[in-house]
Amino acid sequence: MVTEEDLSKLPDQPGVYLMHGKNDEIIYVGKALSLRHRVRQYFQPSHDEGLKKKQMVANIDYFEFIVTDSELEALILECNLIKEYRPKYNTMLRDDKTYPYIEVTLQEAYPRVLFSRRMKKNGSKFFGPFTSAGAVHDTIDLVQKLYKIRTCNQKLPENFGKNRPCLNYHIGQCLGPCQGNVPEEEYRKNVDKVIDFLNGDYFDTIKDLKAKMLKASEEMDFEKAAIYRDLIESVKACAGRQKATQLDGEDRDIIAMAKGQEDAVVQVFFIRGGKMIGREHFFINVRVDDTDEDLLEYFLKDYYTGTPFIPKEIFVQIEMEEAGLIETWLTNKKGARVYLKTPKAGTKHKLVELAAKNAQMVLDQDREKIKKEEGRTIGAMKEIADILNLPGASRMEAYDISNISGFQSVGSMVVFEKGKPKRSDYRKFKIKTVEGPNDYASMHEVLTRRFSHGIEELEENGGVIEGSFTKFPDIIMMDGGKGQVHIAEQVMAELGLHIPIAGMVKDDHHRTRGLYYKDMELPIDTHSEGFQLITRLQDEAHRFAIEYHRSLRSKGQVHSFLDDIDGIGPKRRKALMKKYVSAEKMAEASVEDLMDTESMSKEAAENVYNYFHPINSSKNELQ
Repeated sequence: MVTEEDLSKLPDQPGVYLMHGKNDEIIYVGKALSLRHRVRQYFQPSHDEGLKKKQMVANIDYFEFIVTDSELEALILECNLIKEYRPKYNTMLRDDKTYPYIEVTLQEAYPRVLFSRRMKKNGSKFFGPFTSAGAVHDTIDLVQKLYKIRTCNQKLPENFGKNRPCLNYHIGQCLGPCQGNVPEEEYRKNVDKVIDFLNGDYFDTIKDLKAKMLKASEEMDFEKAAIYRDLIESVKACAGRQKATQLDGEDRDIIAMAKGQEDAVVQVFFIRGGKMIGREHFFINVRVDDTDEDLLEYFLKDYYTGTPFIPKEIFVQIEMEEAGLIETWLTNKKGARVYLKTPKAGTKHKLVELAAKNAQMVLDQDREKIKKEEGRTIGAMKEIADILNLPGASRMEAYDISNISGFQSVGSMVVFEKGKPKRSDYRKFKIKTVEGPNDYASMHEVLTRRFSHGIEELEENGGVIEGSFTKFPDIIMMDGGKGQVHIAEQVMAELGLHIPIAGMVKDDHHRTRGLYYKDMELPIDTHSEGFQLITRLQDEAHRFAIEYHRSLRSKGQVHSFLDDIDGIGPKRRKALMKKYVSAEKMAEASVEDLMDTESMSKEAAENVYNYFHPINSSKNELQ
């Protein structure tokens, strides 16, 4: 609990404060020009911080602070700490995205063109960021084919001629600098062409390819002409991705937002060298009292803390009170002047408006998608609860037994929460007490073990729910009808539990047709979301059981008859299987032949021989 004594220790200096919850976790990180004035405000009854801050303050157990020399340092530290700890009450991006770059390793004597996720200060030249990794890979493949740039990672010229040239050299897609037959100056000319190409200069490349295509056609070499034709089309496709924005050649990010009640979408247009190379959207969780300015400010701090590239100009749709401070931070981070602007008219303003429209479209589509998904999941759960006349349901568990003529019977437990699979709570059971193909007895064992374990853990934890076994379902779904349901009801009665149990009944064609509940078969609309959810649950239980059973069978097959012979371990087993292609060939071998196997002792060889030739057997039999 925060006391007046704690608040009195706050200095009148800039810095960062960290609010901690009751379990020591950091729940909020903020910055202040004066730590004393800012932090005190949270705990003054007369000060209205809004509902979000009230909820946060109610959960603060204690705070700590870090003093900085300036507000700018506080901003930098705040960004880093938020990125590190992801506090509950800070507005956050829903996901962290990294963008691909094209790296040209100019620091090497014979440069390469590489795919990279990070910009590094290593002497390379970077192009990007791009929004599509696939497009980056396609572009790299294209420039390597066009300009015959090496793909190997050999150190050149140190390793000239030490290795044979690769396939790319033999098929004419690499100049082969590894053999030392390409002067560095000549190779560098091709690298310069690569850089021009990546800067958007496609005209010379297409002109050169067309000339080569025509020459090949005149020489009746139509196969080579077709290769040049395909390369021209690839270059045009790559050029088509570079959408002109009719601006100058600067690097810019255009940022705009659309906001809903619970979330917001920020759209970013990436403009590099005056051309739009792509766009990306980001979802932000919206908390009560978050203003548009708050959200955009949070986004800028979060996004540019993580991205390696900062453009010269950033256009945003809303003027922010801290724009100057953020601009200074970005300038220091980039090492060159960065401008944060809010265009009011003209082409630049229209670009911001376009980004805002795109953000709104994404938000509307996502809202519709969420609504549809809720129908498939939460809505379907409600539908099932209504059919069973239950007040509600969030968690369902389904069980299935798999065996082949009683061989290694196994049970599966799958869990759906709010209509979605919760795979971390899935469990497998190898049947221990049942001999032969008795599904009812096997199911009794599985359910008893599952819920007994849960009861024991709850008792040990003092009734606190921890882990998947202590969390009991709202509905138990059995893969079958009356018989399976009654087995489950019997287990519940034995353990003193009261959990609704329904059977997923199938027709003669093994298709789900309804639910068996309280000795009645309840029909269900086969076109409803509830029916689809029951089918998914039943299929998942069956799949999981079969998958587990198959893995046990495959392990059983790996354990061959050799594992039953004394003195035969993995090494000798492998040697025997390598020497003898079949059990029949091994059975025909003498003790001396067997001893000739790698690492085989006389005793082990005799054991193998006796396995195939039992002393009391009048006839040799292959086991």
